[in-house]
Amino acid sequence: MVVAVRATRGIGGSTGFNAGLRNFFSNRILVSAMFTLLFLATLSVLLTTTHPPFPPNYSSLPSSGNDYVQQTFLALNSDPLQTRLDLIYKQASDHMTLVNTYEAYARKLKFDISRQLRMFDDLAKNFSELTTKPNYISSLFESEGAVNEDDLRQFEREVKERVKIARLMIAESKESYDNQIKIQKLKDTIFAVNELLIKARKNGAFASLISAKSIPKSLHCLAMRLVGERISHPEKYREEEPKLGFEDPSLYHYAIFSDNVIAVSVVVRSVVKNADEPWKHVFHIVTDRMNVAAMKVWFRMRPMEGGAHVEVKSVEDFSFLNSSYAPVLRQLENLKLQKFQNKAENATRDASSIKFRNPNNLSMLSHLRFYLPEMYPRLHKILFLDDDVVVQKDLTGLWRIDLNGKVNGAVETCFGSFHRYAQYLNFSHSLIKERFNPRACAWAYGMNVFDLDAWRREKCTEEYHYWQSLAEDGNLWKLGTLAPGLITFYSTTKSLDKSWHVLGLGYNPSISMDEINNAAVIHYNGNMKPWLDIAMNQYKNLWTKYVDNDMEFVQMCNFGL
Repeated sequence: MVVAVRATRGIGGSTGFNAGLRNFFSNRILVSAMFTLLFLATLSVLLTTTHPPFPPNYSSLPSSGNDYVQQTFLALNSDPLQTRLDLIYKQASDHMTLVNTYEAYARKLKFDISRQLRMFDDLAKNFSELTTKPNYISSLFESEGAVNEDDLRQFEREVKERVKIARLMIAESKESYDNQIKIQKLKDTIFAVNELLIKARKNGAFASLISAKSIPKSLHCLAMRLVGERISHPEKYREEEPKLGFEDPSLYHYAIFSDNVIAVSVVVRSVVKNADEPWKHVFHIVTDRMNVAAMKVWFRMRPMEGGAHVEVKSVEDFSFLNSSYAPVLRQLENLKLQKFQNKAENATRDASSIKFRNPNNLSMLSHLRFYLPEMYPRLHKILFLDDDVVVQKDLTGLWRIDLNGKVNGAVETCFGSFHRYAQYLNFSHSLIKERFNPRACAWAYGMNVFDLDAWRREKCTEEYHYWQSLAEDGNLWKLGTLAPGLITFYSTTKSLDKSWHVLGLGYNPSISMDEINNAAVIHYNGNMKPWLDIAMNQYKNLWTKYVDNDMEFVQMCNFGL
């Protein structure tokens, strides 16, 4: 009995437990369903209150993607055509925004403004007018009932037409704008490269200037060897009496002022080798006190062929050249210039050495060309040659040219607006502006035939003194000797045929070889002198073939020619 009762109780307890479990879950499901229905009802009320099924204002796009999704969701519940209307309107609004963007970009690039801007502006207005038509507003956007399908189709047709036009315009403009962007990028790149080029040119010009103004080791070696030769054998290099030919006006006289021994030797050698009658040519060489001994030893060791005469002097041999007579010497002794000179070259303050040492070409050696009548009072004509020229033909024809009373015979260098007086003189100064024509053609130093009788008659040295004294503060012309020469011989220069004198071999790599071969004198003006390592190779052999390579000191000093 006991066992049966326990069993019965166990069976009855199990049945009650299962019934309670079922009741519990049924209640839970019921409560969950009620809460779910309550939540959905509340959400529906909130959404209906916040976002009506038909937006009251279609003048702009929805503020966010969520807004548009909510509108579309509600439209599905209210009217199937509303979704179609929303999509069409969104397409129109998107394309109107795109058109306005391209219009603004066209204004920024300033590209074809008269056409592009007008077209984009008209298209944007068409989109705006389309959405504000009264019949569309009443039947589509503000209708309280269902969307009118006929009006919707008409609205869709007009939107598609405008979208098609917009896409065509944008496709055409995009290519143009892309090209404009590429052009702008190219301009920016060109500007950046140009800045680098300017910087490189400045650095190159500075390095070239240093190379040109520095004394090569070979030149220094040659001068030292020649001086050493004189010291070792003083009896061989005693001073000689001046020869009669030095002052014979019937001969052909040349003036060469330089401190470069090898350069002067090339000039003299090239003249003699190309002269028909070399014994009739006289060379007056003037150098500074430092190089006069080396210059004399060279021409004593290597006398000119054919009986040509060579006279070597120093600036100090011309006693009339002193600070009371020559404005250049007064300016060199000026305290400001002396301080600048000491800073630039670490030169001494001795007045005699100041004559020849100045980085701005303000040296007596450079200005000797303005004293030719006083230096050679018995001569009637003289040919001035720079030390960086090479003579390729007989020059005696220059003495037969009639200068028509002019003082200076020179080759003009102007072409177009280049090498005019305006490039060398300061025409903002009243004295320059009153006396000279800025369009006057400049001429070249380097090969000039001077009528010394006409020079004396025109008082050109006095004219030079007048202007050089006024230019002490350096505000009348550029540094150098060409500008004062242009002033001194302003109205007394006769133009010579250009074949007499071809310039530019020291800086211009594109001179025609025919022009060079036909020239009587070629001039290495510029920084790339032929005795320097920076010389242009295509022109260098025209100079080196006149170097006296048989001279022992040239070989010892390793000129590398």
